[in-house]
Amino acid sequence: MSFILGVDTGGTYTDAVILEGEERVVSFSKALTTRSDLSLGIASAIEKAVEQENIDPEKISLVSLSTTLATNALVEGQGDRVALVMIGFKDSDLEKHSIFDALSGDPFLVADGGHNYAGFEKNPLDKNKLANWVSAVKGVSAYAICSQFAVRNPEHELEAAEIIRRLTNKPVSLSHQLSAKLNGPKRALTAILNARLIALIDLLIIKAEHVIKSLGILAPLMVVRGDGALISAEQAREKPIETILSGPAASIVGARWLTDEKEAIVSDIGGTTTDIAVLKGGKPAIDPKGASVGPYRTMVEAVAMYTFGLGGDSEVKLKIGGLNGDIFLGPKRVIPVSLAATIEPDLIHQILDSQLKSETPNDFDARFIRRIKASTGLVLSERDDKVYKRIDEQFSPMSDVIKSRLDLQSVLKLVAIGVAQISAVTPSDASHVLGKSSAWDREAAIKALDLFARRRGGSGELLAGSPSQMAQRIVFQLTEQTSCSILEMAFSEEKIDFGNMPGVLAQHPLTRIGLEGHRDLIKIDVGINKKVIGLGASAPTYYPAVGDKLNCEVILPEYAGVANAIGAVVGKIVMRETGVISSPSEGKYLAHLDGKPINFNNEAEALQVLEEKLTEKSIKKAKEAGAENVTVNIDREVKTANIENRTVFVEANIFVEASGRPRISKS
Repeated sequence: MSFILGVDTGGTYTDAVILEGEERVVSFSKALTTRSDLSLGIASAIEKAVEQENIDPEKISLVSLSTTLATNALVEGQGDRVALVMIGFKDSDLEKHSIFDALSGDPFLVADGGHNYAGFEKNPLDKNKLANWVSAVKGVSAYAICSQFAVRNPEHELEAAEIIRRLTNKPVSLSHQLSAKLNGPKRALTAILNARLIALIDLLIIKAEHVIKSLGILAPLMVVRGDGALISAEQAREKPIETILSGPAASIVGARWLTDEKEAIVSDIGGTTTDIAVLKGGKPAIDPKGASVGPYRTMVEAVAMYTFGLGGDSEVKLKIGGLNGDIFLGPKRVIPVSLAATIEPDLIHQILDSQLKSETPNDFDARFIRRIKASTGLVLSERDDKVYKRIDEQFSPMSDVIKSRLDLQSVLKLVAIGVAQISAVTPSDASHVLGKSSAWDREAAIKALDLFARRRGGSGELLAGSPSQMAQRIVFQLTEQTSCSILEMAFSEEKIDFGNMPGVLAQHPLTRIGLEGHRDLIKIDVGINKKVIGLGASAPTYYPAVGDKLNCEVILPEYAGVANAIGAVVGKIVMRETGVISSPSEGKYLAHLDGKPINFNNEAEALQVLEEKLTEKSIKKAKEAGAENVTVNIDREVKTANIENRTVFVEANIFVEASGRPRISKS
């Protein structure tokens, strides 16, 4: 008997699921994700799953890992400091596609060089300028390089990478290795984010590999890519950007396996985000424009996933200037107070009790902060360092750390770079108050919501009369924001142009009254015309009300809380390669793949040679990733133009896909 193990390391929980073959779930477990040492949560989850059915670790023939960590890092603005090299571009190009936002003040260089559309050198690479700049850069963990038309000729990216590696010995992300599509600024953005995620994903893989070996599991480790396919651990290390939407993508695959539904909307609520996608024909719909996460549109091929900063651990905030004292959730994740109280019960309760005795509510009531061990090479400004030194390794009141508005900005920076954590009121706390959850400290949750309820809105009235009333308001707000997120996704995927942005349409007065079945002179009905599959451990708590709100059927499958871990082990290894043939002049054909353009005088020969090279490359990558029984699918997209009643070749794109299930050793 052979078993396969799926593990998902999320922002709040680490899940483990063991399947017998690909047929049935035999055990599953959850453990808290320990960000300071990921191996603790991974080990705990796997150990529990193994012990449930007394499974021999040596009988586990495959381990597959999905994760929301990369997604959460981008949503929350986390990640290491990096440097960007733009070759052959203008300074103004950095203003496109949120490059400056993604850099967040990190160093960059615009250097001479680059190629033209046909792949021929436009200007020589300024190697001296690059070397001098690299030698002067300090405090970065990795570099990103993007050269103009590198997908047609990557020579300058490769030369720049060689210089950087020789001078720094640090990881380098090359834009042409992350996407074969044009649009240099967008490739630059993708390379920046890839570089920023390298250390994060590398640490996760190191921890995971160490754990499975220490537990006696001899199986190879796979990682879920953002399109739901599997890749080897080494491939994930090289291209960590491909793991964005890994966890959500795995959950879509898991939803299909759990429900056997072919047409549905899948909404997965986690601790940090809610991820929404569509099942079409039994497969996750792929985003043709590239994966979108938080404020960034990348060129990563992934499921058409809509990620919102909304989860069970989203911070509950008071809207500034709201006359009615309205609250909103997210987008930042915090540690629920009920969870913090299980970590340091005496300290948390002592602080909460002290705050409850005060007659004057404080904006920082029921808000705590603690230090996280910083990675080596941490560089902070004088002000940020001063604030950082005030933070203890134990939870302490935010009011003890923040003395001014500038201190608050420093705290937010420290949280963003992952060296501090905030604990505050969340929907998870509200769920504990209402008795819908019991995993953590309910009494601490009651005290925290009591403090939050004492705050006043713009009208001067209390937010709520009791902790339970406050909890109900929070749950109602989560239902509202979840429903709005699903509507926004649905409007985005509609083929009809409704003349406004999806987010605006989701909150439009006509939409709102249509959901309520407006009946007057005009009859308006609005709803979701697909089944909604609710996933996530907290989905049974919130999603029945979401179904009522959206006038649709909601499916809450068994094992909904571990669907991502299930999806991780039932997916395939898929390797895709893309090549382009351009025509600089009539009768001349240039094949672009990995190196300098190759000249052909015959269209058919150019197509055949490129197709063969792409097929060979994709099969090799699939086998290196551990696939067996590899099948290949090839598509051609040939663009022509009609000139003077003649059909003239313009460009051809060849798409090759090699896929197969991972090799599973027979016990």
